[in-house]
Amino acid sequence: MHEVKRSTCTATLTFLPALALVALLQAQTDRPRARDLGLSPGVFPPGALNAITDVAGVRVGHVTLIEGDGIRTGVTAILPGAGNLFQEKVPGAVFVGNAFGKLAGSTQVEELGTIETPILLTNTLNVGTAMEAAITYTLGQPGNEAVVSVNAVVGETNDSGLNDIRGMHVTREHVLEAIRSAKGGPVAEGSVGAGTGTVCYGWKGGIGTSSRVAGQRFGGYAVGVLVQTNFGGVLTMGGAPAGRELGKYPYASPGDGSCMIVVATDAPLTAKDLKRLAARAVFGLGRTGSSYSNGSGDYAIAFSTAPSARIKRTAGLAGAYEALLTDAVSPLFEMALEATEEAVYNSLLRATTVHSRFGTAEAIPIDRLKEILVKYGVGKKP
Repeated sequence: MHEVKRSTCTATLTFLPALALVALLQAQTDRPRARDLGLSPGVFPPGALNAITDVAGVRVGHVTLIEGDGIRTGVTAILPGAGNLFQEKVPGAVFVGNAFGKLAGSTQVEELGTIETPILLTNTLNVGTAMEAAITYTLGQPGNEAVVSVNAVVGETNDSGLNDIRGMHVTREHVLEAIRSAKGGPVAEGSVGAGTGTVCYGWKGGIGTSSRVAGQRFGGYAVGVLVQTNFGGVLTMGGAPAGRELGKYPYASPGDGSCMIVVATDAPLTAKDLKRLAARAVFGLGRTGSSYSNGSGDYAIAFSTAPSARIKRTAGLAGAYEALLTDAVSPLFEMALEATEEAVYNSLLRATTVHSRFGTAEAIPIDRLKEILVKYGVGKKP
């Protein structure tokens, strides 16, 4: 029987001996983020953490499963706010770039414009398990004793290139642990959680995050993005043709896959404008070179944590709702574009090499990448 180890520095569980776990976490910590290499997309500044958790109330939890020579998978939970989400729903929306995927719960979000459970990311064949766990979690919340219908929101990418996906190794307890361990603060990136077995642009992908904060002129709002990268194209970093220079691009290396994007903001937006915000996040993938290929499920889920925008079941037949006018949302669109681009870079840069009996995904080579960025005038010179 395997002992489950809890990391003291991330919300990550993993089936690994203690020393191996420490080595894995240290390897990811030692790898740079985009700004360490001089990559700072756009014009808006990042938040203090440069993470989705810069949006007040957002929490993230990971469970990472690495076992034997075949299990390389996990689950990531994003909680849109404190309290009982079912009783105080957050406004939300989904935008689909390419629908080769299984985004559970999306039709009700599209219809009603609300999100009532944690947002879960995992692998393709464990979507059902994650839904069951989200429902179990929701039914167990105090105040939900009479609830008989729950719309669980679960996204996925296919990690079968590195993981024994047919074994469906993510359990309900793993998902519940990701939800329970979710917290604010720094977010673990790279080969963790739902990104443990993913591949991006031919290199090891994974979880990445970034944020942007507007000045008071634009309301002082924050936008945070978290990505689960598992897609292809011709990698571009700050305008530098990194994929071409490194010799990894479609038809020269694997190019299919998917990307899940979660966008959070504290700006009070309607579901209509949240869908427009989600669209900009999907468009942001294009800045990194995404080809949105036939087999790539490219989805964005956006929500607002603004207290004035939450939909309370106890409000009766009518309730007050505050929202930005549409003329005020353009800065948020730019922030979503910028944060998505940087989150993708962070997912690649922080990821470590992963081996399994199904194959190997190498971490993008940092020294070579630095040379390319300097060559094209977008990186830090030594």
